[in-house]
Amino acid sequence: MIKIKQFIVVAVMIVTLAGCHISYTLNGAAIDYNVYKTIRIGDFPIRAAMVYAPLQPMFENKLNDSFTKQTRLKIVDSSNTDLSLEGEITGFALTPQAVTENAYASKTRLTITVRVKYTDHRVPANTIDQSFSAFRDFDSSEMLTNVQDALCEEITEELVMLIFNATAGNW
Repeated sequence: MIKIKQFIVVAVMIVTLAGCHISYTLNGAAIDYNVYKTIRIGDFPIRAAMVYAPLQPMFENKLNDSFTKQTRLKIVDSSNTDLSLEGEITGFALTPQAVTENAYASKTRLTITVRVKYTDHRVPANTIDQSFSAFRDFDSSEMLTNVQDALCEEITEELVMLIFNATAGNW
């Protein structure tokens, strides 16, 4: 009797699990490649009050690389695409953090903000117009010119990941 109950429980579990379908991708992209084949990634000009000239090509290259490496979408320059991604770098700001007892900041925060317009030409309800920000803190005794290359690399990597997840990742 116990063996029959165990057999029934195992059989029910097998039937239940056989009906399940788990789908995942290793890159986080949630794109139906039967529907979407192309994407246009436009320029992201700097519109911030403070300007760091290498930021624009750094950001654009990382964004292009992300879509090239993590999706099968073909990046094209024409306006007749399934998806398009464009925007602008709207913020490059320094703010004092961690004020010490003598009223000097011991840390400074570099924040970069990017406004992104992601247009889904197949399903307009998936279109996104949103700003993304990321920051890094650095010691105030450091000159910005000495640390900004490394900080901008880290921040743009995080921004690209956020943008990718919000658009192609469909999070």
